[in-house]
Amino acid sequence: MMKFAWDNYKQYALGKNELRPLTKNGHIGNMFGGLRGATVVDALDTLYIMELEEEFQEAKKWVEKSFDLNVNGEASLFEVNIRYIGGLLATYYLTGEEVFKSKALELGEKLLPAFNTPTGIPRGVINLGSGMSWSWGWASAGSSILAEFGTLHLEFLHLSELSGNPVFAEKVMNIRKVLNRVEKPQGLYPNFLSPVTGNWVQHHVSIGGLGDSFYEYLIKSWLMSDKRDSEAKKMYDGALEAIEKHLVQKSTGGLTYIAEWRGGALEHKMGHLACFSGGMIALGAEDAGEERKQHYMDLAAEITNTCHESYARSDTKLGPEAFRFDAGTEAMATRLGERYYILRPEVVESYMYMWRLTHDPKYRQWGWEVVQALEKHCRVEAGFSGIRDVYTTTPTHDNMQQSFFLAETLKYLYLLFCEDDVLSLDDWVFNTEAHPLPINHTNFKASVQ
Repeated sequence: MMKFAWDNYKQYALGKNELRPLTKNGHIGNMFGGLRGATVVDALDTLYIMELEEEFQEAKKWVEKSFDLNVNGEASLFEVNIRYIGGLLATYYLTGEEVFKSKALELGEKLLPAFNTPTGIPRGVINLGSGMSWSWGWASAGSSILAEFGTLHLEFLHLSELSGNPVFAEKVMNIRKVLNRVEKPQGLYPNFLSPVTGNWVQHHVSIGGLGDSFYEYLIKSWLMSDKRDSEAKKMYDGALEAIEKHLVQKSTGGLTYIAEWRGGALEHKMGHLACFSGGMIALGAEDAGEERKQHYMDLAAEITNTCHESYARSDTKLGPEAFRFDAGTEAMATRLGERYYILRPEVVESYMYMWRLTHDPKYRQWGWEVVQALEKHCRVEAGFSGIRDVYTTTPTHDNMQQSFFLAETLKYLYLLFCEDDVLSLDDWVFNTEAHPLPINHTNFKASVQ
């Protein structure tokens, strides 16, 4: 599957950001501010791990010869960080090849002006040429988004470590200071924060989009520091406790899910993006103390099971973008605009962690069901495509092979069927785009005080 996805991208879209597999051409999009080759950089480490050596060399050659960082355009700080910087750092750590390190550091420098705000909380959009930054037009009152500024920590610590320049680590440690200062409603972290005042802009809380990877990076910061970053662990424990108290629900049919919170009122929906949380809670359970450990492993298994149900209850056996628990419906999309599947990885990500941490064979069985569904409904003549409605067996394709399909979905599926020592969880932490970063078992110089 990886070779098929890559070969078609290479043939029809090399150097563009994504492949459009139905029309057999490339797509650039406006997320990466003039940067190109998102699929190349996202796929590098997967090609390497899968020992697709010839394909890896093709990708590496493109990075060496054609990857231009002198661009002018508005980029998502978050997407450039997790896909490009994450992909380059991981490939550097896997191969030791300097080109990946130097590109990562050069790109990291271009992101720094986004932090020039009164609080040091970065704005979400940056022009990589001029360094001007601003907030997303749709984000209320010029706010920054929790998942975006909260998902820089892992990569920025490595940028400081590799460059010897403490500025990257300082920027992300400052974000924590701001978050620790501000009052948390019920211990929860809302999704919108003003980069000017450092206060919350509205009280919407979600473990899905807008919030998701902030929580993931707290527990992973602790793990990446070889369990020395106690501040991250404390923030994670507090956040998880509040989530469990206020957001975790059980449906009448017995399914455990994480609702969204809007100023105190619960919305009984869970996004596909929130399905990473089963794996996260299992990963964090190891260090929760003996009696809490089993409790969290059970919670992780229940959430992962609910996400599996969102797949099992669809006609394609692929899950919708969001599913609800209201009016008698459970784990199904009830709105037309939530029935699509864009090759997302979060459910198989949780299967991979649950397999590694429990070795219950059902997780491999569930992963195999996803492989078969992808082959049946998403494979087209020239690549893989998302589908517009998971509840019909004659789906319409969306003509987009997302870069994260190669970075994450196929990597997590591959790791689910590998031996545990392939990218062992004892030695690697995956960024939110599934790019592996090493756990620092020696001294992590970047200031983690």
